[in-house]
Amino acid sequence: MEKTTGRRRISRFLHLIGEATSRASTAGLVTLAVVGFLVLLAVNGFPIRWEDAFSVAASAITLGMVFVIQHTQSRQQVATQLKLDELIRAVPRADDLLIHVEAADDDELIAMVKEGIEEHSAIREASSEDVPLEGRPEPDPGSSSA
Repeated sequence: MEKTTGRRRISRFLHLIGEATSRASTAGLVTLAVVGFLVLLAVNGFPIRWEDAFSVAASAITLGMVFVIQHTQSRQQVATQLKLDELIRAVPRADDLLIHVEAADDDELIAMVKEGIEEHSAIREASSEDVPLEGRPEPDPGSSSA
């Protein structure tokens, strides 16, 4: 039980970092800090040790943020997928064959895309053949189509 509690804490912490760093004010503060550091470097004659320290710190922060972004995107993708799955289950006429399509092989995905394109093309052709453009009724000027 302790393992899942630790994971939840880490997940919440990473989510909080992601939320905090996605704000415009954070980008402004980071920009001010970098400009301030560059001015400080220029005033002190660009000491190599300071440049190296800045380079290492920037690299470490970038690497950490890659993992934060990956975690938050993965989490949001899972949540979105669960919501879509629930919508598919809730609609009686929905095709539930694609609920777990994200676990399919690449070849299966390519085949599904081709099949879907062909199916949609056939539907589009059939619907355009049913009622010719010039035979379609004019919209009623009094009704609103919102």
